[in-house]
Amino acid sequence: MDALVILIPLMPLSAAAVVGTGHLFGFISGETGESITADIAGWAITMSCLLTLVLLGADFLGKNIGAYMLGHWLNSDTLDIQINFITTGFNVRLAALFSVLLAIVVRFSINYMHREAGYHRFFFMLSLFSSAMLLLVLSGNAAGTFIGWEIAGLSSYFLIAYAYDRPVAAANATRVFVTNRIGDAGFILGVGLTYAWVGSINWNDLNAAAVQMSSGEVTVIALCFSVAAFAKSAQLPFTPWLGRAMEGPTPSSAVFYGAVMVHAGVYLVILLRPVFEHSTLAMAVVAIVGLMTAVYSFVVGLTQTDVKSSLIFATSAQLGLMFLECGLGFWQLAGWHLCAHAVVRGYQFLTAPSLLHHIHDNPMKPVTPRISKLRWGYVASLQRFWLDPITDWALVKPVRGLAHDLSYFDDHIVDRIMGGAAPAIQAISSLAQLEERMIGAQLDKASAPAHAPYLRPVGNDSDKFAQGSGLAGKLTEWTAAMLHWFEDRFVLRGIGRDTINYGRQLGHIANKFEQSVLRPRYLVLFVFITLLVAF
Repeated sequence: MDALVILIPLMPLSAAAVVGTGHLFGFISGETGESITADIAGWAITMSCLLTLVLLGADFLGKNIGAYMLGHWLNSDTLDIQINFITTGFNVRLAALFSVLLAIVVRFSINYMHREAGYHRFFFMLSLFSSAMLLLVLSGNAAGTFIGWEIAGLSSYFLIAYAYDRPVAAANATRVFVTNRIGDAGFILGVGLTYAWVGSINWNDLNAAAVQMSSGEVTVIALCFSVAAFAKSAQLPFTPWLGRAMEGPTPSSAVFYGAVMVHAGVYLVILLRPVFEHSTLAMAVVAIVGLMTAVYSFVVGLTQTDVKSSLIFATSAQLGLMFLECGLGFWQLAGWHLCAHAVVRGYQFLTAPSLLHHIHDNPMKPVTPRISKLRWGYVASLQRFWLDPITDWALVKPVRGLAHDLSYFDDHIVDRIMGGAAPAIQAISSLAQLEERMIGAQLDKASAPAHAPYLRPVGNDSDKFAQGSGLAGKLTEWTAAMLHWFEDRFVLRGIGRDTINYGRQLGHIANKFEQSVLRPRYLVLFVFITLLVAF
């Protein structure tokens, strides 16, 4: 039964490939193709859900071995990255829950997204995200988990920017994507240190080696993965990105930030339970950050005026409590809390559009008088404690200033040094012709520059570069003439006049290309391509 784990992430991935290819080549498009897209995505995720439930049942009956290895992905010296999966325990239970929630969201989206622009694009990204999350939960090594981690983040970026013609949606998506890359850096550093100190990137090997590692090594690895978990689950100081993510459609908000993806950070901490248990400092950091996030989200949530923002800060508050439970050692409670919260919050997000209808004539519960008198607290909550401006001042502004200084240095110093001055090039050309004159070469009149009349040949043989007799002489003469023609047209004249102009034109084109590349959307694209090439 363990072999079924291969098909669980593969089926939604196949659906994404079919829908994406069909829409790209025009086989699936418009309102007439909605039923085809819905059937492909719906059936693929439903079958994946059924397979996950079968695997869960086999685990309850004790039929699973606990791990399944498909083969080797990469072998280099002592680095051996396997394609392996975990088929027992908390991983399988969480995969079963997530697959059920994904199937529900897909079924809900079929009617909700009807006749929406980008209908096929939405289901393509939703299928890709489903595959990524199931891979993230079931993978037996850090490489597979990170691949699912990254694809899920990319899907989140595209669905936040679903209405990409709206500047706010595009800007928020980019900000969320860049913020999560900080967590990815922590994840990659944790994986690198795991390989350096453990010799393997399999999760089971890391958990087993935690007992034998020194406290410093365990603490560093745990803190690296903690940063990744904090960024993915929107803990302080990364919490503001979660509010920006509400620009996407309601089904994507439900599945990404209510039911599934936002719990990935908590899952990672629970997965590495033995590592965290051997690091008192890491446990304390997780508990403190979770508690601070819960308090922050509760206070900010009091002043939210729209339903999705209220729900999202309630979500980050509950996630903070889960991290607090993990930091205090209540691992079972954190696991149950995660599963229950995923179900409840997913339902609340899906019913958010009809909330006003359901709560009609239901008065809002007022806050306590003690809180209502705190005017400064109201202002701070309304401004979300100015975390975004603080981040801009502490990180974005210095980086932007550094980029401006480097650009000025490049434009006014590097370009001037690398550029060729016309007088210098003309002097080089004259020296080259003088050298040919000294060795007895007869130059064409047109080849001598105006400022060097002493290089102009005289006589009737001015069109000859060299003369010879016999077959060997003629071959030498023809070869020399061809070389002289090439040098005259493309080297001497070119360097003197045309090459400078062409160089300047190419320089302007390169500058325009560089300016385009430095735009955030292209920068994000290059970051994504780099990650794909690296992994």
